[in-house]
Amino acid sequence: VDETFSYRGSLMSYEEERTIYFSKRDSTSLDKTLERVKERAEKLGVRSIVVASTNGETGVKASEMLKGYNVVIVTHHFGFREPNSIELTEENRKRILANGGKLLTTTHALGGIGRAVRKKFDTMQTDEIIANTLRIFGEGMKVAIEIALMAVDSGLVRTDENVIAVGKWDTAIVVEPANVSNFFNTRVKEILCKPHL
Repeated sequence: VDETFSYRGSLMSYEEERTIYFSKRDSTSLDKTLERVKERAEKLGVRSIVVASTNGETGVKASEMLKGYNVVIVTHHFGFREPNSIELTEENRKRILANGGKLLTTTHALGGIGRAVRKKFDTMQTDEIIANTLRIFGEGMKVAIEIALMAVDSGLVRTDENVIAVGKWDTAIVVEPANVSNFFNTRVKEILCKPHL
């Protein structure tokens, strides 16, 4: 058995790392997820952490617990729920920025113009097929990969560095992200935690 593998261009011998599996999906798992993220970021030397947050509560907690890192909080875009509005509260926006976090609000990488086609013509497009395929690993996995792509396209993280992406409260991965236009160059290196589906 070959126990040597490439990790960010360098060869390493076999290494065991734990994956946390959550038995229930709720916000109580967020602290454990962020603790695991910080622990693994320190060990791997990862500097950028991308976190999904809808109303900003997760973003506030992440920006507090992960101070000193390049913390990018990715929100829903304006109009996700209803026209001309966003779920991110103004109070949480201010707290995230005060903690040194960055905010990214943009169209979803796996649900942009394809979603408009689905709504209008009741047919799936490529981006939503990819999103639904990723969901077989859980909604958080789809979100983690998607927000990493969005952060790359916005210039907030790089394609030549590993980042940690946190989707939902209970899913975190180490990923080498790509631009959306090069989606298939994305590499999931580690699954730090996920729900036990």
